[in-house]
Amino acid sequence: MWSCITDFFTYETTKSVVVKSWTIGIINRVVQLLIITYFIGWVFLYEKAYQVRDTAIESSVMTKVKGFGVYNNKVMDVADYVTPTQGASVFCIITKMITTENQVQGYCPEVSYYHCKTIHLLKAFFLCCSGILTGKCVPFNVSIKMCEIKGWCPAEIDTIKTTPMKEVENFTIFIKNSIRFPTFNYTKGNFLSTITDDYIKKCNFDMINNTYCPIFRVGDVVRYAQQNFTKLADKGGVIGIKIGWICDLDKSDDHCNPSYSFTRLDAMSQKNSVSPGYNFRFAKYYKMENGTDYRTLVKAYAIRFDVLVNGNAGKFNMIPTLINMVAAFTSVGVGTVLCDIILLNFLKGAEQYKAKKFEEVIYSVVKITITSYRRNSDTLPFKVVTVNFCSDEFSTFSFAILTCCGHVMGQTIPR
Repeated sequence: MWSCITDFFTYETTKSVVVKSWTIGIINRVVQLLIITYFIGWVFLYEKAYQVRDTAIESSVMTKVKGFGVYNNKVMDVADYVTPTQGASVFCIITKMITTENQVQGYCPEVSYYHCKTIHLLKAFFLCCSGILTGKCVPFNVSIKMCEIKGWCPAEIDTIKTTPMKEVENFTIFIKNSIRFPTFNYTKGNFLSTITDDYIKKCNFDMINNTYCPIFRVGDVVRYAQQNFTKLADKGGVIGIKIGWICDLDKSDDHCNPSYSFTRLDAMSQKNSVSPGYNFRFAKYYKMENGTDYRTLVKAYAIRFDVLVNGNAGKFNMIPTLINMVAAFTSVGVGTVLCDIILLNFLKGAEQYKAKKFEEVIYSVVKITITSYRRNSDTLPFKVVTVNFCSDEFSTFSFAILTCCGHVMGQTIPR
């Protein structure tokens, strides 16, 4: 128990040992060089660890679509094929439509795949595709009887084959984006100072010559997303237009510019045969002179565009600079640890190195008692003296101090 207590109250200090070894010296310098190169090249220059960063970007997006197309012998403009019409960051361009006109509330037969012979046990008020089944069979035509429904009649037939509006490929999308980094109170927009009225009227975005033009041709966006426009227009899909703002605020304002990239966000739907593409339904409602409501139901296949904004900004700050500098200097010591492992375990003379590196110092207390000393028949008592001195495994003698009659005498005592 006592030994455990004494072992606990010990103190360790660093001892410098110079090792004249080419092998261990080269390893030590190479490791230190690699660590210093990593911190200078990667941490400070590439990652810019001396900066404080703001990733909580605030963004506003406004969009406009322009172009005219022809669908079913009708000229289509923006109000016909863009939804929603507010110019938000998410919008759809309709490429083809299946229209069911003059629907009114009433009873009518369902579409052809609801045959009475295949669904022979019908329950009233059972919910199906176009309305509520009544449980009755009614003639669909001269030879076929269908299940009767209650709902908007006539029922929608959405299996009609139609051709997409080809002009969509040449429509243009105008994007206006404003961003703010709240930490630095820094604001910027994608309308750069170099953009003029004449330039904006004739430019279209491309990856090489017009990388900052805010007008995008639909066909180019689909191509940059590595998609086939014909297939996409036929089934519909979701395309992401990503605007990235990576800004180094230690540089001038001209270096903080947007970068655009494009991807298909619903890529998995291409491999899904159950519900491929993107479509939705909407209706236009009217009222007859007699007060009866009727509607035109539209099943629309569309390309949906999601404008996604992300970014981060960095600016010099003393706190992260000091933290990373301390981390760099501390990490240099990793080379010493590695060299110690090699030196004490793998090189020749490891035991000799261990003996030089680790030395145990023991603190000893020696008590010397002399009862009497006789001189000229007088007894001159010596004082009882307690002598404290340090000894270690490499020393041979310790020095003790005796006092006698007020005088100090030195004596070397063998261990």
